Amino acid sequence: MSDTQQQLIDKLQAKTAAIGIVGLGYVGLPLCLRYAEAGYSVLGFDISAAKVESLNNGRSYFRHYGDELVAAAREQGFTATADFARASEVDALILCVPTPLNEHRDPDISYVTRTMDSLLPNLHNGQVVSLESTTYPGTTEEELRPRIESAGHTIGESVFLVYSPEREDPGNKNFSTRTIPKVVGGSTSQCLAVGVALYENVIDTVVPVSSTEVAEMTKLLENIHRAVNIGLVNEMKVVADKMGIDIYEVIDAAATKPFGFVPYYPGPGLGGHCIPIDPFYLTWKAKKYGVNTRFIELAGEVNSNMPSYVVGKVAAGLNDHSKAVRGSSILVLGIAYKPNVDDMRESPSAEIMQLLADLGANVDYSDPYVPCFPQMRQYEFDLTSVELTAESLAHYDCVVLATDHDAFDYDSIHQHASLIVDSRGRYREISKKVLKA
Repeated sequence: MSDTQQQLIDKLQAKTAAIGIVGLGYVGLPLCLRYAEAGYSVLGFDISAAKVESLNNGRSYFRHYGDELVAAAREQGFTATADFARASEVDALILCVPTPLNEHRDPDISYVTRTMDSLLPNLHNGQVVSLESTTYPGTTEEELRPRIESAGHTIGESVFLVYSPEREDPGNKNFSTRTIPKVVGGSTSQCLAVGVALYENVIDTVVPVSSTEVAEMTKLLENIHRAVNIGLVNEMKVVADKMGIDIYEVIDAAATKPFGFVPYYPGPGLGGHCIPIDPFYLTWKAKKYGVNTRFIELAGEVNSNMPSYVVGKVAAGLNDHSKAVRGSSILVLGIAYKPNVDDMRESPSAEIMQLLADLGANVDYSDPYVPCFPQMRQYEFDLTSVELTAESLAHYDCVVLATDHDAFDYDSIHQHASLIVDSRGRYREISKKVLKA
């Protein structure tokens, strides 16, 4: 073990190392809070001046990470900055930047590469760089390593490079950043040892793997597993609906089997940053090896069609009331991608709204966690959340339950809405005025 490696590991283990976290979104911010809680000096980097100002004033911009958590981190010395030159002040740089798909549904890792390029002039000997952004196998070695080496550093000797996929689940009260096991792969065995030291004081369980490629593939497998199973149950829902069978009763009955079955539940489509996107990172990379991932792509096709299926149910329900979609007033309940969070990333609710608007409907939404429809790449709605009252509910020709927040008063909604299209199974025991979607 070289002196540089040993000194860095010693600093990480003694918590005297300064931790820099780049990208203060749904992954980076909770990581900042956890490192600060564990006693490290933490410097957060983001290009958003608004985020930097908010955090430095002790205010959170996420509902599920309250102001009190940010204030506590500030008391521990946490600071946010938009000045990437300050990367020279830290011993570790953890990259938590977006990895979306482009308009052709190919991986867009430009945020990763541009971030790395902006950090390069400020890298110094004895630093560890960890990429946490979800990406295809080979990104760390093919994109980050050559950039770092081009700046005159030797990977595994002067700078240590690892990949450790994020596993955040916003709003999940059963798991936290600390309790979710952390997979870590290094570019070299020396890098892996530093990577383990980077995380072992803040995460309860660290899982070392043999390479960065294994760690990258692990993240994709986790989310492809979910995407494929959700695609299966969504397809089963359509079949069961045609047969007049309650898919939720089927799932509950199957879940009584104590082995060999894991219940997944249908919905209006996939949301969040991971599950709708990650499968395409692998299918894109697989094609470079001459492999067609037909099973994965089929699941993606099924899940992508679910918003249209929901809209079809809306049309059928309105037709039963002698109404057309065009000109009807429709209220979408819940536009976050999953219950009890304010996260809009890849939310199928937005596509449902767009499809309905394209058909000529007058669309509104109600979501207690999203007061104003946010700026999104694909969708533009100048709307604010509708307050749910007896009068407002009675105004709409149809109410579409897209995201089943616990905060909704489901009895009141059922009482005052003239038609409900339920894509989440909240009204599975009720048939009056309800269409299951």
